[in-house]
Amino acid sequence: MINFTDLLLPATVLNQVAAANKKALLHHIGQAAAHSYSLDAKAIVSALADRERIGSTGFGGGVAIPHGKLDGLTRVVGVFARLAQPIDFQAIDDLPVDIVFALLSPPDAGADHLKSLARVSRRLRDRGFVAKLRGAGSPDALYALWTGDEGRDAA
Repeated sequence: MINFTDLLLPATVLNQVAAANKKALLHHIGQAAAHSYSLDAKAIVSALADRERIGSTGFGGGVAIPHGKLDGLTRVVGVFARLAQPIDFQAIDDLPVDIVFALLSPPDAGADHLKSLARVSRRLRDRGFVAKLRGAGSPDALYALWTGDEGRDAA
């Protein structure tokens, strides 16, 4: 099973991100991922934006999971962002988004990409967990929420 400690680094858990719109948010995520995973920020933003053009990854309740495949990766990695103010994400329920978990995968990571996406989605469908994310006061607290109970939802 893919654990959140495999997907996130403390440096890729962002708190109080200021972004005026989806484009600015994807750029911010691209910069964070580029720095932490030694990737090209423009390629990251392009991969995420290409997926968003197919359809919004905002799945409701103020949550989005943008994702894309990217050369240069050897495993699936992520960036979590809690926004300072919700933004329009063209989500399925038309509500603005303030909780974002971006996933980046190698081009050939079919099963691992889908498993990671399902794991993140399952966690973010838990309203209690999302409420805790919204109430956390620091990046360290957010990281602890994501990684502190890895065995709990091992289903």
